[in-house]
Amino acid sequence: MNTTIEERWSTHPNDVKKYDTTQLRKEFLVENLFKNDEVRMVYTHNDRLIIGGASPVYESLKLETVALIRSDYFCQRREVGIICIENEGVITVDGQDFEMSFKDTLYVGRGTKEILFKNTDSSLPAKFYFASSPAHVAYPTTAITKDKRRTRELGAKAFANERTLNQLVLNDIIPCCQLQMGLTELKEGNVWNTMPPHTHSRRMEAYFYFNIPAQQAVCHFMGQPQETRHIFLCNEQAVISPSWSIHCAAGTSNYTFIWAMCGENLDYDDMDTFTADKLR
Repeated sequence: MNTTIEERWSTHPNDVKKYDTTQLRKEFLVENLFKNDEVRMVYTHNDRLIIGGASPVYESLKLETVALIRSDYFCQRREVGIICIENEGVITVDGQDFEMSFKDTLYVGRGTKEILFKNTDSSLPAKFYFASSPAHVAYPTTAITKDKRRTRELGAKAFANERTLNQLVLNDIIPCCQLQMGLTELKEGNVWNTMPPHTHSRRMEAYFYFNIPAQQAVCHFMGQPQETRHIFLCNEQAVISPSWSIHCAAGTSNYTFIWAMCGENLDYDDMDTFTADKLR
């Protein structure tokens, strides 16, 4: 089985205040989601979200169940959102093929028996990032391509945060249960995302950063707004963001990131915002 999974526990904000850099990175940073011809996953006890990467090169890869979730097949009690982050490939869902290129997204509903990741050209292998949450309702598998994704232009060059927000898996775009996902692209010369930062106590989030040039980095800010912490990330790494934590970042260049949320609340704009001058 070409599948690995790592387990991460939930944390209390008072405990996190005592963490040094090594401990912060151990608890919240996800470093190695992609390896050729493997599916790699991380399971967090924050709202039971799973994030993962699939890198088919010379063989197709199946999204298999793992002992940690105690199910007969992966989507027996789960929904999944899959985003193509590099080149082109095919996802086969219960026998139906979906061609995927950069930013194309596939929502796969609860009850789906088989998900296969395939490559189109082994010299230009596809990479798929995915997130999965528990689901209590079965909704149909749906492709979210250019005509369905919703975009917002946010920020301003004067504040170094001009960016395009692509809303992909969202409950008022397609029927979905808990999971919501999107992709944000910072424009050249802009480095800040999610400014002003916010928390949302009714849902958690994971941030996956990619398209970071070699020898560049992104500094992700987390923690309670009155006592923040930071983690430096390189290309194709992620941060688990608990519901009590802010989440924003600045890079040494522009970059792209995928946000994945799950929890009780499905109102995208339900958040508690903190302007930058209030952060400590």
